[in-house]
Amino acid sequence: MYYLRIMGLLLLFFSFTNCASKKYKNVSYIENTSEKENPTLNIFKPRNKKYNNNPVLLFVHGGNWNSGDKKLYGFFGRNFAKKGITTVIVGYTLSPKANYDDMAKEVAKAVEWTKNNIANYNGDPNSIFLTGHSAGGHLIALIATNPKYLKDNNIIKGVILNDAAGLDMNHYLEEFPPTSSADYLTTWTDKPENWKEASPIYFLNKNTPKFMIYTGSKTYESIKVSNERFLNKLHEFQPNVKPIVLNKKHIPMVIQYFFPWNNRFDEIKKFIDETK
Repeated sequence: MYYLRIMGLLLLFFSFTNCASKKYKNVSYIENTSEKENPTLNIFKPRNKKYNNNPVLLFVHGGNWNSGDKKLYGFFGRNFAKKGITTVIVGYTLSPKANYDDMAKEVAKAVEWTKNNIANYNGDPNSIFLTGHSAGGHLIALIATNPKYLKDNNIIKGVILNDAAGLDMNHYLEEFPPTSSADYLTTWTDKPENWKEASPIYFLNKNTPKFMIYTGSKTYESIKVSNERFLNKLHEFQPNVKPIVLNKKHIPMVIQYFFPWNNRFDEIKKFIDETK
């Protein structure tokens, strides 16, 4: 009986949370110029009329560059919308149908689409922040640093990394060259010059958007090493960035956003308010 009461309260709570936001599903952000099905994005905007011209948070999911789906992250969009943030959840083509460069180009197009269209969803086009978990963290960091992806880097006001992978993919692949396992040979190619092009660490400079960094103390060793190297380089340009290290494994670093009382929401909202 106690279990049923708890489940009932949770269902009631999440029903209320759903009512706090409006979802726009499978919105196209790439003009369809071929027969292939292009990726889409989902948008969550606050229903409360007091929220208007909201800051915008664009989220890119992880999955080792060959798995994952934007539809799994509705909880992320709903809970940030409840805080007054218009939230965009981006889908992108996965390996082996795409390599890292294809993915980054798609994410960049999603950012540009958001800049041009988010005002229609009560979002402020001049207050766009990027966040991503794991492989998604790599992709947002890459388009925020490597100038080949965005014509105007100033579109991005800030970047929030959540246990991001691949920040120095060159360093990792020099030690562990890519194979067909996990589609890495397709994702990264066998050309070392591409590995550097794929690594955000080599493009940090004084014009890089402000970073906020979360890492898990129990995450994969490769992510710990990559984040440490990235942070050391970032400190040359943003010496005050201090990573927030949480006592979590890799997957719980994103699952925690299922719970709207999580401290991450207030931390990120504070970062947005202080940066925009």
